[in-house]
Amino acid sequence: MIREDRQIALRNARSTVSEHSPNREMLFTGLYGSGYRLCDLPEAARLEAVLSLDRPIDLIELEALCDAVGWNRRPLRRVRKALQHSLLRVGLWRHDERLPRLVGFARCTGDGVVEATVWDVAVHPLYQGVGLGRQLMDFVIGQLQGMGVERVTLYADPDVVDFYSHQGWELEPQKRRCAFWYAP
Repeated sequence: MIREDRQIALRNARSTVSEHSPNREMLFTGLYGSGYRLCDLPEAARLEAVLSLDRPIDLIELEALCDAVGWNRRPLRRVRKALQHSLLRVGLWRHDERLPRLVGFARCTGDGVVEATVWDVAVHPLYQGVGLGRQLMDFVIGQLQGMGVERVTLYADPDVVDFYSHQGWELEPQKRRCAFWYAP
């Protein structure tokens, strides 16, 4: 059932804007701000996904994403405050020119110079397995590198530690809950 739902979601997610449309850049900048990047996905995915620093994160959509990945709910006022105090907020959006949908998210805290910590990395289960999680993390690390951050820490649940290990994150000695990445 989930696999079938995923296939339907991916099939229906294709944008109605032609890749060759002269207004494409304007449309994407209008929807996602100047700090966006299109995700690189296979044509078979029939999905257009966008990473954005600038598109506002709707708390209800974020809560639905957190529900979908099985996280416990947090009071919305606390989530709002956490977002306001984050160094970096990245939304992963399934592109739709009428109503983009939040399908992934990550945020960072830190001083923006020496250290940062990545929190709340999530990709909706219907959109997992096509490389979006890796691209989300690459985007986050790229943004932090652009700030000159030297060390990044990430806290991850035990069932996803292998995902980060395969991306080159150095795991804490007991290989349980966190990973470290150091800038060269």
